[in-house]
Amino acid sequence: MKLKFKIVIGILSLVLLAQLIRPEELHSAKAQQVKRLAGVPEEVAKVLETSCFDCHSSQTSWLWFDRLTPVNFLVASHIRDGRKALDFSQWDSLATPKRNAMLYFALNGMLSKEMPLSSYTALHPAAKLDQNDIDLLRAYLLNTALSKPASTKSNSKGAAQSSVMEVKRSPNGIAYLPNYRNWKAISTTERFDNGTIRIIFGNPVAVKAIHEGKTNPWPDGTIFAKTAWKQEQGKDGSVYAGQFVQVEFMIKDVKQYAGTKGWGWARWKGENLLPYGKTVKFDSECISCHRPERDHDYVFTTPFDIKDLNKK
Repeated sequence: MKLKFKIVIGILSLVLLAQLIRPEELHSAKAQQVKRLAGVPEEVAKVLETSCFDCHSSQTSWLWFDRLTPVNFLVASHIRDGRKALDFSQWDSLATPKRNAMLYFALNGMLSKEMPLSSYTALHPAAKLDQNDIDLLRAYLLNTALSKPASTKSNSKGAAQSSVMEVKRSPNGIAYLPNYRNWKAISTTERFDNGTIRIIFGNPVAVKAIHEGKTNPWPDGTIFAKTAWKQEQGKDGSVYAGQFVQVEFMIKDVKQYAGTKGWGWARWKGENLLPYGKTVKFDSECISCHRPERDHDYVFTTPFDIKDLNKK
């Protein structure tokens, strides 16, 4: 009996001593109040504050059970990763396009059920999102995009002129692929945050994978080309493609691109097709944006459900 008592006392002592070992985030855990997001409707800001700010801003509220060792190290790790991917504390220093891109990133995380984490909402039920919350953010981003129609006229020059001009390689060495225009269109998307219409093309390897239902993971050799045009809105409410904005490529090669989640990333912007990125590590931005889709091989695109796509 005495031995059992000593063991219990010993375990309790170790637990108490462990509380002296805490992550740096907890040593400076005084939550810094983040200003209400400027330019965002109050109801939208409230959704973000309730469901996102604990992990995605300096306004972190540590509850008593969050502070216990070793739980606090797990919480601190989530906070570090969360702020690295998305930090609303930087809101006031960002231009409007980057603010909207941040909101779009948050919306993607919500739609893919990556944000907020289920392990977090289990202990913080107030942070749970319902469909009304998601629809509210989606509607705000859509209205923001449509309230700023493109001022340029429809122009497909950027997508076509590459055949008569020399296009520089991406900073990570990936070459521009002009033949993407001969590939199959496999999906379309709209970006609410920046008012663009996008068409995603897939090379023959991608089309074959879609036909065979082998898209998670996508096979080596898969290449996507995502083209974007400014979204124009006619007086009758119709929406059509305006000025060419950019083309992005995702190239699957697990060995060659092992350091970037098995994908090579590249982007060329504007009619002059200028390669995006100042250093070879620019693609870390791409990975960060696509991280919510890591369970789907880092691919946002949901291809058309066309069984005979590769025969057309």
